[in-house]
Amino acid sequence: MSWFNRLERRLEPFAIPHITLYIVIGQVFVYLSFVLHLLEPLRIIFVPEFVLHGEVWRLFTFIFIPLAGYRSSLDITLFAFVMYFLYFTGNTLEGYWGAVRYNLFLLSGWLLTIALAFVTPGVPGSNIFIGGSIFLAFAYLHPDFVIYLFFILPVKVRWIAILTWLGYVWTFFTGDLADRLTIVAAVGNFLIFLGRDLWLDAKAGRRRMQTQARRITTDEADEPPRHRCHVCGRNSNDEPRLDFRYCSKCAGDQCYCPDHIGNHAHVLTTDEPAKT
Repeated sequence: MSWFNRLERRLEPFAIPHITLYIVIGQVFVYLSFVLHLLEPLRIIFVPEFVLHGEVWRLFTFIFIPLAGYRSSLDITLFAFVMYFLYFTGNTLEGYWGAVRYNLFLLSGWLLTIALAFVTPGVPGSNIFIGGSIFLAFAYLHPDFVIYLFFILPVKVRWIAILTWLGYVWTFFTGDLADRLTIVAAVGNFLIFLGRDLWLDAKAGRRRMQTQARRITTDEADEPPRHRCHVCGRNSNDEPRLDFRYCSKCAGDQCYCPDHIGNHAHVLTTDEPAKT
């Protein structure tokens, strides 16, 4: 049993099962509070500078900022879909990893986001990339899962994940320092838990490519050459760059290497050659 498995066993009594459900319930509550003007968003968003002045609740409340946004004009259908998908992907990860590992996955994303946000204390932090890390982990573990865009168009989740990664790269190079740090937190969270799997998959992929290359080379070596000199027997398999040519005066398709194309006995029939 590895050290991580032993750690999981020790932390099992402290794990929160179905934690994604609680996050979704909290985001639904906050969303409705925003829409009904019962809660002011500026009171719960995460601003490190405000935390340093004693408003420590912001370290926790920003987790419940709706991932789909909190504008009152937001389409309720979009919000419902985002909440359902968050619950589905998070619950699936918990079922795959177990409650302890999934709790640690969220905890590491939360801690990285908070720690890096203090580099730019005046800029509000965001939970959007924590939600993004849940999606990317789900897409990596279940790449063939199909999502129906607009309830019509089937798309495998791997393609949406690729677009998400490209969006992260674009934001990293075009955004400000706060954006870069937030992305680093999300990617760091992903690599902590799936970096070893990525490395093993890369090694396995390289071995598969090497095996296929050897198989192709072997198959090509077993195939008869396309060109073979009628005089000396040199062929295109052994010397693929050699310029083989065919003589128009010889009977049949007689092939010759550069050394013999101008210096050979013409074949008048398939059985008898005649000297030039």
